[in-house]
Amino acid sequence: MTRELIYTGFMSLDGVVDSPGGKVEGHRGGGWVLETEFVPEAYSLKGKELEETTALMFGRRSFDAFATTWPDSADHTAYKALPKYVVSTTLTEDALVEGWGPITILRSAEDVAKLKQSDGGAIFIHGSAELARRLSEAELIDRYHLLVFPVLLGAGKSVFSREDRDRRNLRLRDSAAYANGVTKLVYDVVR
Repeated sequence: MTRELIYTGFMSLDGVVDSPGGKVEGHRGGGWVLETEFVPEAYSLKGKELEETTALMFGRRSFDAFATTWPDSADHTAYKALPKYVVSTTLTEDALVEGWGPITILRSAEDVAKLKQSDGGAIFIHGSAELARRLSEAELIDRYHLLVFPVLLGAGKSVFSREDRDRRNLRLRDSAAYANGVTKLVYDVVR
């Protein structure tokens, strides 16, 4: 049995996933999650994910961003000891973070496919829009956990390719709508 590879992210209604908490990506729409009314139940998906997560995967830029805050974050303590995988062609061993659990560098989608064949449970990708898009195109993503926010941004990165491609069907596993307009959508990729 293969390990599931799950993309989880905050997304605007028009599919933007970058800069949910700030303006680091350089477009004026950054910070949109923090500007949405906080309703605790809208984030309950994150607690359920934590129960299922056996490893984390990042692209290079997301790894660099998370590695500066998550190792010492009280909100992310449960992730600290989990194995982490960084998919990068340029990251070197000396750039890895000490005290943040085992970190392995993967160099290609083929390396990710091999990892999926190994023993273990679900691997979650946080952030990492470009990585998720490449892995989706390689048919390696198994599930999407999306919290869709009621905002249209018009600019920014998307997890989903804008290229003409073969249709990929999804099956709704779970959904909910919350008082602040956020919608939870959990989809399995149909193979």
